[in-house]
Amino acid sequence: MNDVIYILLRRLRAPLITLIVVYALSVLGLVLIPGEDDQGQPWRMDFFHAFYFVSFMGSTIGFGEVPYPFTDGQRFWTLACIYATVVAWLYSIGTLLTLLQEPAFGRLMRRRSFVNEVRRLREPFYLICGYGVTGSLVVKKLAAREIRTVVLDLKQERIDGLEMDGLSIRVPRLCADASLPDVLHDAGLRHRHCIGVLALTNEDQTNLAIAIASKVLVPERMVISRTESDVTTANLDSFGTDLVVDPFRSYAEYLVLTTHAPYTHLVYDWLLNPLHRHMATVNKRREGRWIICGYGRFGRALCGAFRKAGVELTLIDEGSENLVPPMHRVRGIGTEAVTLQDAGISDAVGLVAGTFHDADNLSIIMTARALNPKLITVVRQNLGENDLVFQHSHADFVMEPGRIIANRILAQIKTPLLPVFIERMLREHDDVWAHVLLNRMSHVVGDRELDSWGIRLCPEETPALLMCQPEQTLKLRTLMKDPRDRTRSLACLALMHRRGAEVRLLPGELWELQEGDEILFCGLSEALHQMEWTVNNYNLLQYLLTGRENSDTLLSRLLNLGGRR
Repeated sequence: MNDVIYILLRRLRAPLITLIVVYALSVLGLVLIPGEDDQGQPWRMDFFHAFYFVSFMGSTIGFGEVPYPFTDGQRFWTLACIYATVVAWLYSIGTLLTLLQEPAFGRLMRRRSFVNEVRRLREPFYLICGYGVTGSLVVKKLAAREIRTVVLDLKQERIDGLEMDGLSIRVPRLCADASLPDVLHDAGLRHRHCIGVLALTNEDQTNLAIAIASKVLVPERMVISRTESDVTTANLDSFGTDLVVDPFRSYAEYLVLTTHAPYTHLVYDWLLNPLHRHMATVNKRREGRWIICGYGRFGRALCGAFRKAGVELTLIDEGSENLVPPMHRVRGIGTEAVTLQDAGISDAVGLVAGTFHDADNLSIIMTARALNPKLITVVRQNLGENDLVFQHSHADFVMEPGRIIANRILAQIKTPLLPVFIERMLREHDDVWAHVLLNRMSHVVGDRELDSWGIRLCPEETPALLMCQPEQTLKLRTLMKDPRDRTRSLACLALMHRRGAEVRLLPGELWELQEGDEILFCGLSEALHQMEWTVNNYNLLQYLLTGRENSDTLLSRLLNLGGRR
């Protein structure tokens, strides 16, 4: 607040001095000029009456001559004072209005208001740096779960857009450079309720600066960063960034699953992508040669992942020979039919349009589908503004970096158990196992959005579960019952149970639970809300365990005591 007062006093110094001088001279003149009382005797106004008169005269209220009618000398001086004080006030007010309209002062006032709002937060919140496609998706999903966020972005139009997003909870936001440590400090980096910092800007160096500042100022604070460079990825990993998301590498690992494990790929898709694909999409032939258009950052990640999986590739690119690894290559972009034909589009299984330009990518898949209608098409979307066009492109996969990063981060935030489950699934189980799991997941949620969450049996998260009587055995199926009707099950599925270092995928409903256990569930979000009632309400839990509706209120205890008598 001191900086705002300093700016005000500095800019209003001349108007304030002018007002003080005009008022001082006006008061002094009225005191020195002689007047007459009601008896015609000489009389001089004291300082109190002079200041009182100048105060209402200068504000043009005009109560009249006090305490006695003025002489001609007093009236002449009053006339001069009227014009002097009015001009001084106009000068002062005009200077103040000019200051308030200045963009720099407006930014200063908004920042001060932002700092005060962040300081008043009394709930856990995430600090989001960057409100592009990724940041907006993360904020919306967290707001849907009533999790607070604080947003920083360098572009004012994005901050203004946040106001129009219609979020259910208030989000403090500021247009500022998040790479500056003082901005991060003002945004609550060192606030005791800040639980994580998300560096989601489009600049790797900015994200790197945010991550470094966060780890230096608050080493224990969780930091998640996006990156589009191998060098930046290695740099972020070197000082302990909790999660580094490279959208190109992540999507390459995700896409390569479709070539040899389509059902595993679909399970992965359902768990990480809210807009998951239907099971019928697995029926397309996926083994064979793929064509990749563009050998940029995305193309290199794809080539590495596909070649590691033993997939035959053809590359279409305009780059020089020394930048391309040894493989079948055709020079060009891929937008022309002749280029695609030279690449063998007729007998290819899939095509990836991964150039830097959205128009070229759409042109590539449209031309390719005309030459081979059975082709699996993957198209890269570079700009979020082109959503409508890509949604109607009929491509099998749309690779949008912002959404990929958002889904990966949300999976980590919702429950750290989910990445553990996916890693175990990919390492230990085959596509047949994934097919069975996919059928179970489909039976639970159908075509609706699949959500996932984790529960840890501890006093902070599940107080009701730990209040069970020693003779009561708590089994997994108890958590999966509907607290409104214990004969019905919630729309959820237990994916994993972890007890210390021991991990079990797809545990049975009769699995006995102990304090410290962690369980990963998937299902409808409404099942999560019902389960939260169960783990926090002892009476509901007793109903699910025994079938009796207990009430632990004072009135119920008195009634039970009277009944026993």
